[in-house]
Amino acid sequence: MHRRQFLLTPLALAPSGAAAAVVYPRVEAGVPLGFPRDHGSHPAFRTEWWYITGWVTDEAGHEFGVQITFFRSRTAIGEASASRFAPSQLLFAHAALAEPVQGRLRHDQRAARMSWGLAEASIATTDVRVDNWSLALAGDVYAAKIDARDFSLALTFAANGPPLLQGTNGVSRKGPRADQASYYYSRPQLATTGAITIGTRKNTVRGTSWLDHEWSSEYLAAEARGWDWLGVNFDDGSALMVFRIRARDGVVYWAGGTRRDANGTTRTFTPDEIAFEPLREWRSPRTSLAYPVAMRVRAGDTLYSVEPLLDDQELDARASVGTIYWEGAVRASVAGLVVGRGYLELTGYGEPLRI
Repeated sequence: MHRRQFLLTPLALAPSGAAAAVVYPRVEAGVPLGFPRDHGSHPAFRTEWWYITGWVTDEAGHEFGVQITFFRSRTAIGEASASRFAPSQLLFAHAALAEPVQGRLRHDQRAARMSWGLAEASIATTDVRVDNWSLALAGDVYAAKIDARDFSLALTFAANGPPLLQGTNGVSRKGPRADQASYYYSRPQLATTGAITIGTRKNTVRGTSWLDHEWSSEYLAAEARGWDWLGVNFDDGSALMVFRIRARDGVVYWAGGTRRDANGTTRTFTPDEIAFEPLREWRSPRTSLAYPVAMRVRAGDTLYSVEPLLDDQELDARASVGTIYWEGAVRASVAGLVVGRGYLELTGYGEPLRI
């Protein structure tokens, strides 16, 4: 769901009632996804994102968690204007680097209206750019170039199989009503290579990553407070995505997920087959928000214990999409044995999301 940010539309930019003048398309069950077209942007929809999370290791054995995200938002502002300065389509980008010796995330973000070639999102395939940040797909290989404030990333992500369609043939329900849904697919087990530069230190790295691409026109349900999302690449080549949306009264509003075995067989989980049980909290010294950074997660009949690479992986994105959340590299274990690595996302642990 990633991300994983489920519909973080910058509503503060829109005058009251602006969205009422724009008709957004709905997610329709039974509409098949088609590639490479659906790797590209869907500008008629309200919100969209391309989200990469991964674990990489340098030549000395040091581990890093990497997050790269591009968001597109159709704002309902200035759509009748002929001016290229009208902010009808906005692009946001986040990049974060988790390194245990640093003790907290390195993070940077960008935001721009789509105009003049400074911010673009191709409709033909994945090719999104904000200033000198980019994510582009050629064949089955994604390439990301990020020149952040105190680090840079030059990484490639090679897919070794077809997209994993989430939900029912790529339509992922986010609530009990049929219209509470997104188009959603993942690219797990991305073979990752390239370089991470921190100051004057250049690290040649390799590892495994996960990409989510999701688009929709629906807001998060008014009854919902936030969500927990987990994506894991397992050492045996299989992959798991599970999420739950938490209601404002603390109960589970909705849940779902998919597991793909190493041989390509997939299983889609129903809401009652998913459970998240907090095991340990970490409280941010900056925001005082408490996050359940260690979890026991049930998917079907399997229990996974999830522990973070480091506790402080809080991401303050108020300067772009307007929220604070925890997005962290985690290890997944079964019966005490580490079986995979991935990312856990925790939102709505402060004020309920207003999206």
